[in-house]
Amino acid sequence: MPHETESNLPAHDPYAALRSRDFRLYLAGHFIGVLGAQMQTVAIGWEIYRRTSSSLLLGLVGLVQFLPVILLAPITGHVADRFPRRRIMMIALSVVALSAAGLAWIAARQGDPWLMFACLFAGAIARAFHQPARASFVPQIVPPEHFANAVTWNTGAFHLATVIGLSCSGLLIDLTGGAAVDFSIYAAAAVCFVILLSMVRARPTTGVLTGAGLSDFVAGFIYLWKNQTIFAAITLDLLAVLLGGATTLLPVYAAEILHVRASALSVLFAAPATGAFLMSIVLAYRPPFERSGRALLLGVIGFGICTIAFGLSNQFWWSLTLLLAIGALDNISVVIRHTLVQVLTPNELRGRVSAVNGLFIGASNELGGFESGLVAHWFGPLVSVVSGGIGTLAVVVFVAVTWPQLRRYGRLGSDATPK
Repeated sequence: MPHETESNLPAHDPYAALRSRDFRLYLAGHFIGVLGAQMQTVAIGWEIYRRTSSSLLLGLVGLVQFLPVILLAPITGHVADRFPRRRIMMIALSVVALSAAGLAWIAARQGDPWLMFACLFAGAIARAFHQPARASFVPQIVPPEHFANAVTWNTGAFHLATVIGLSCSGLLIDLTGGAAVDFSIYAAAAVCFVILLSMVRARPTTGVLTGAGLSDFVAGFIYLWKNQTIFAAITLDLLAVLLGGATTLLPVYAAEILHVRASALSVLFAAPATGAFLMSIVLAYRPPFERSGRALLLGVIGFGICTIAFGLSNQFWWSLTLLLAIGALDNISVVIRHTLVQVLTPNELRGRVSAVNGLFIGASNELGGFESGLVAHWFGPLVSVVSGGIGTLAVVVFVAVTWPQLRRYGRLGSDATPK
């Protein structure tokens, strides 16, 4: 039997996932929801720092939103595998809308900032249930052979919405003199996502659960531990972003180092997402990585180097360029990691594995933000960012040596390793 040659392989279709009506509806809702969420990201950072001038409280914003993720991860994953995922998403988004409306009311009345933390906590509980249901929902609306393409467009939509949301947020704050409008837009966006989800037709899940014992709750953790390729990829992302996150301190950099207004701060917030969106377009048009493990490690190395350079910069345009590069390099990691998690996980475990993945993502983003704020409070923002970038490079070496199977992983979506 002749070997399959490159000319015999089916042509790469960059729009394969977008040909699905249900995926387009989901993607539109996801885009609108992320746009509103990112407007809230700038608004809450601006509002808290304007009122308190505390980098420590900026870090606390991340911690408050991370705690529900870590506390509820075993339960939320179990729920995502036991109940209809679309219904879970719609209920969670309804709670998110109420939380954002509460933030808008507090901001408009100049209420106690600690009430904002209460609203953030309530919204974070809802998002803790939403994340594993959403992550494991996409395989129900696209065929397996198009899933990697769906991940690419999904992350592309996320980052485009992030660019628009972050850019518009600062402008609205400058125009209105406050953050209430930004929070109100997030509430409306969450409602729009619910409406679009109601029109999506999804294939039913397989592997119905029969119990709710401890073994069911920890199944996601057990599966990840057994599948060392996924575990290594998630560990790399967790530790790298935990140490190398610079975006939490952008309000400090904007006010004290770069000396720019809220509208320029929103541009800085949007820069990583802009770079990530551009990288998504590149990834959609190119075939899957043949040596995806190596691509993942090289991407994180570049992420760490650019983080160090950003920490040392005091020029707005140079800082903006470095943030663009940080986003582009990080998106390589996002696409590879998320594809590995969903493709290598059985459908009946995707909710629980996605919950664990969400726990790691939450730790890297939110707990990393708290860590950055804490180090900046003690030693200053420059030390916080630069030391984080150095730590990221050390993490790459650690993961590459500890889990060589990740370093040797071949074509994205397969178990093959290059000879």
